[in-house]
Amino acid sequence: MTAPTATKYEVVIGIEVHAQLDTKSKMFCSCSADYHNAPPNTHVCPVCLGMPGVLPVINRQAVEYTIMTGLALNCTVPDRAKFDRKNYPYPDLVKGYQISQYDLPLCKGGWLEIELEEGGTKRIGVTRVHLEEDTARNMHRTNGAGEAYTLIDVNRSGTALMEMVTEPDVRSGQEARLYLTKLQQILRYLGVSRANMEEGNMRCEPNISLRLVGAPEFGSKVELKNLNSFRAVELGIEYEIQRQRALLDAGERVVQETRGWRDEEGKTVSQRSKELAEDYRYFPEPDLPPLRIDRAYVDGLRARLPELPDAKRARFREQYGLSEYEANLLAQTRARADYFEAVVGALANDGDLLLRRAKAASNWILGEYARLLNLAGIEITGSKVMPEHLHELLVLIDEGTVSTTGAKSVFEAMFESGKPARQVVEEQGLTQISAAGEIQSVVMQVIENNPKPVEDYRAGKDEAIKFLVGQVMRETRGRAKPDLVLELLRQQLAS
Repeated sequence: MTAPTATKYEVVIGIEVHAQLDTKSKMFCSCSADYHNAPPNTHVCPVCLGMPGVLPVINRQAVEYTIMTGLALNCTVPDRAKFDRKNYPYPDLVKGYQISQYDLPLCKGGWLEIELEEGGTKRIGVTRVHLEEDTARNMHRTNGAGEAYTLIDVNRSGTALMEMVTEPDVRSGQEARLYLTKLQQILRYLGVSRANMEEGNMRCEPNISLRLVGAPEFGSKVELKNLNSFRAVELGIEYEIQRQRALLDAGERVVQETRGWRDEEGKTVSQRSKELAEDYRYFPEPDLPPLRIDRAYVDGLRARLPELPDAKRARFREQYGLSEYEANLLAQTRARADYFEAVVGALANDGDLLLRRAKAASNWILGEYARLLNLAGIEITGSKVMPEHLHELLVLIDEGTVSTTGAKSVFEAMFESGKPARQVVEEQGLTQISAAGEIQSVVMQVIENNPKPVEDYRAGKDEAIKFLVGQVMRETRGRAKPDLVLELLRQQLAS
């Protein structure tokens, strides 16, 4: 009796990720790598155009960025690496070959741990991290007569491209998405790449195959391309798993090929047969010397690594008493984490006070601040509110100079103008009113103007007083001290 289809096959997925490195110049020439929005074929030179007789020169920063990434992914950095020529005749490869790395990459044998949504963790092996050059870009067009043609833009050709290859450890589209999300976060923390799939500076090609459970050999693998989001990766993989499973159940063969994902149709389509390594006819790049990598050089790069997301989340929980949820959100980007630490770092390093204000800073950054950033469509790095200004606002709240409600108005003005909190409070007259005499007349007026909530409260509906408190706060523009307002209302309503 055969196993049910759902458990008959094991899914085996390996993932190749290409990330454009954020270097000023291209990989082997001095052309600017900032070609985005530039007219086609304006960031080019004889080297990246593949002219005869020109010689490539290695971009040192690209090598450093690749080794730093390898270290962050727990890789070993061998003492020796070299570049190779990868030969294939595609129109976007102007030289007819790509300078890449084959048997001696810069980094190998690492891993990345992901947190599974159903609980627990899983370690994904990283086979290698190597360095190569990007290709030109094909621009497909159609003329007035409906005839298709293709133009080549060489601006992208030769930009520094880092490739990260996993072991075949991934088992689902969800695991692939989790791996890519965490990898993107690490690349951005390191500052080596913008790692934006929508912009094309991070590209993912999963290789999917199915085999009978317990079988030692792999099935025929299919590589997916044209995936421009994490959602597309997950959907494309899950579609391909179902497609291959249906073929195998029908007794048909899965063809080893490259397939493209069509997001609008929710399916994969065949593009070309899948090449094997020997098809590329690798041989050592004769124009570039092998690299000898000194241990002291690697140790120096290791020392430059920032605190990575996992370590930062753990420290935020331990040092500041934040919940796992808060720590995860604050550490989501390095910029947000650094902003939070800048606010907290300005606070007195004194036990309870530090914890209390760290909690307050977290609440503001993840709450009101996040709301305003979202409305403005900007990141925290583009905000006018300096960390020391948010710190000052927290101090004003603690001192009782402004109420929590009034602080929201103060913060909105800070966000709009970039002015310090104390200056906004003084200019707009938002100092908290804490004298009973100043609030009493407003309380009496609110009671007189709202007979129904007053009647409800006196009839035993305690919740009605919250509405009245809100009305007093509105009339005083958030300046009244809330607990004093509540006390005065209860006194008047009891009489």
